[in-house]
Amino acid sequence: MRPPGRSRRLLAALAATATAVTSITTVATSPTANADQATVDATGDFYTPPAPLPAGEPGDLIRYEESRFYLDPVKLIEPHADTYRLMYRSSDTHGEANAVTGTLLVPEAEWRGDGARPLVSYAPGTQGVGDDCAPSKKLALGLEYEGPFITGLLALGYAVVVTDYEGLGTPGMHTYVNRASEAHAVLDAAKAAQQLPEAGLSPDGPVVLAGYSQGGGASAAAAELVDEYAPELDVKGAYAGAPPANLAEVAPVLDGHYAAGFLGFSLLSLDAAYEEVDLDDVVNDKGKRLMTGLAEACTEDAILKYAFLRTSTLTKDGRPLEDYLGEEPYASVVGQQRIGERAPDVPVFVLHSKLDDIVPYDQGRQMAVDWCERGGTVQFTTSYVPSHIGGMLRAYPQAVYWLSGILEGDQPRNTCANLIS
Repeated sequence: MRPPGRSRRLLAALAATATAVTSITTVATSPTANADQATVDATGDFYTPPAPLPAGEPGDLIRYEESRFYLDPVKLIEPHADTYRLMYRSSDTHGEANAVTGTLLVPEAEWRGDGARPLVSYAPGTQGVGDDCAPSKKLALGLEYEGPFITGLLALGYAVVVTDYEGLGTPGMHTYVNRASEAHAVLDAAKAAQQLPEAGLSPDGPVVLAGYSQGGGASAAAAELVDEYAPELDVKGAYAGAPPANLAEVAPVLDGHYAAGFLGFSLLSLDAAYEEVDLDDVVNDKGKRLMTGLAEACTEDAILKYAFLRTSTLTKDGRPLEDYLGEEPYASVVGQQRIGERAPDVPVFVLHSKLDDIVPYDQGRQMAVDWCERGGTVQFTTSYVPSHIGGMLRAYPQAVYWLSGILEGDQPRNTCANLIS
């Protein structure tokens, strides 16, 4: 018996993802896998915004060019999609205009579903904060670890736009896990994608938001701001996997952890985004040198170079950096990053592993509870797969199934009664 149409498409998407992961593993073990990683597929000029920025609204395209998307660093595996690098207007933490870059991928195959081709605004997980960490650069080099999941979405016929966020590729510090800045970048990426003539996307076409980890927080934050910030978008729903919704609870887990560098990323972000925060008031000379190094680091660098770092060795008074998060000015700015204090404007699917070793499960669940108490439509699912990475692999098939259902008109399931009972 043949599965129904939707199931066949989902199986094809998952098969495409599995094939991509297997192929990447095979290529990555080749002796020549790292031979051309230093060759960047973009000139630095693309990432330098015009000064001043052209007049316009958030989401307006500033420039674009053709690009490439590879699944491996040897560039042997290239999904069948038209790929464009974008620069678009967005808004920073404080609502000031800025320029953000990203990548739009449109399947070469004609869309055969009902209505306009759907668009997924994909919020990437932790990339790092250095300019070379920008997803648009890594996608073109075959180094983006979320490439296989993006390929699965393309296999369903969806267009996918992947933001670089503020400060990745473009000048300035990346505002890592900064609620407002990331939400703006995700929503504006969708607006910009719909404006690109060659993409053939309808400005009235359906949009969904998706992301895991940092991307889960960005997707969740964007879901809270759809009606206020992007009412012109027809956003149907959002997937938020393992979201860092409360930095005050995430930070203590990271200190001394193999991902301790991620805590440094978030502190650099706060220092850059808020005038009242000055890390130099807190860190010692060793801390200043480390933060300077972290400012150019990507995810793999942060793990390899700064694993198990104890931040008490970096401060003038010997206290761990997370201790400062409960004091001013840090307490106020960390509080502003809290997700869950506004009801989401669209249905949201949240999946979090209880055995997550980087982003604590309880604070992710609390975000969902907070949303439910504010009248949101939330499907919260608990998994028991060990580790943050394992949780991502576990979440993907269910997330794709949920997003596909939302786009096909399924009534979203609401588990709020169970969460707040």
